[in-house]
Amino acid sequence: MEEPVPNQDESISLDTAVFVFSLFDTGALLFLLVYYVITLSDLECDYLNAQQCCYRLNIWVIPKMVAHFLLSAVFLLTGHYYLFLASLPLAIFILREYIKVPKGNFGVYDPTEIHRMGQLKNHMRDAVIGLAYYLIFFFIYLYCLLTHLLRSNPVPKPDLSDDTGF
Repeated sequence: MEEPVPNQDESISLDTAVFVFSLFDTGALLFLLVYYVITLSDLECDYLNAQQCCYRLNIWVIPKMVAHFLLSAVFLLTGHYYLFLASLPLAIFILREYIKVPKGNFGVYDPTEIHRMGQLKNHMRDAVIGLAYYLIFFFIYLYCLLTHLLRSNPVPKPDLSDDTGF
């Protein structure tokens, strides 16, 4: 016996999946950047030493970059060019931050240099700016999801043609 083919109204559309993915991805990046801010503030208050702090933060540099680039690629491949262009400046900044690491450093966050020349303040500023960016775009993606769902009208209207009025 053949499987029934799902009706177009019952299946999830590509745009819905893209916006749900973008919400989960952005939510994860929000939590990660809150972790960055907490860890950097712990270093600033001397609750952590520089080596512990930098080790904890450098672990998450590549996953943060991959998550943002994956989201940008999804927008590009699904035809959401405005959202792709909006994510491009932060993608360039993240890539530049990773490429600018001098040879011999442990990573983006280096324990020997984090207290020199205000690098701690710069890293804290960058984390807060990224946090604000992802917070704003979380609500933009939520708005896009809701407007898409309302336009696609996933709830079928009842058939009232045989209604007798009782």
